[in-house]
Amino acid sequence: MPTLVLLRHGQSKWNLSNTFTGWTDIDITEKGEAEATAAGEKMQAAGIKFDEAFTSELIRAQHTLRLALEEMQQTEIPVVKNIALNERDYGDLTGKNKDESRKAFGEAQVLIWRRSYDVAPPNGESLADTAARSIPYFEAKILPEIKAGKNVIIAAHGNSLRAILMHLEKLTPEEIVKVEIPTGVPIVYEMSEAGEVISKKVL
Repeated sequence: MPTLVLLRHGQSKWNLSNTFTGWTDIDITEKGEAEATAAGEKMQAAGIKFDEAFTSELIRAQHTLRLALEEMQQTEIPVVKNIALNERDYGDLTGKNKDESRKAFGEAQVLIWRRSYDVAPPNGESLADTAARSIPYFEAKILPEIKAGKNVIIAAHGNSLRAILMHLEKLTPEEIVKVEIPTGVPIVYEMSEAGEVISKKVL
């Protein structure tokens, strides 16, 4: 059975400073590097051998993927980078501290922007907007590889991965807004050749 792994990047420098990051190309911290290496250790211990990797165009996801694959001694596999897997664009919130944003816009409004499914921050994307680019990319480019029997890892971001997880697990918009994807923790799916989820394990 083919295996699909979703891996959110390790802690970034703006995760650490509690800042809305979005498409800003911020790298991971030392803790993020340790999370990426630990993810590689866990996947290696689980006996996972990848055929192909997909990641976003942002350095924090690419760096996490590289460290995990180095730990697994699987750096020779093809790596495909695509903007469709980028983090949600936070628009006018990008670069702003989350606590300061709550003071500026009100806690209730920031909570709606962060946790609703289809309400976007000014000049940014909602989770629904993110899903509208990440899910079609998954279906067109990644799912055919899984259906061909390949083991695939997607190293990306909290919201692009939440969109894909929502699609895989057939969650409703109400259900997905409650889902958190931690940094550097592999989510492992056993998949059928038809592209359906058979089982799920969090390493």
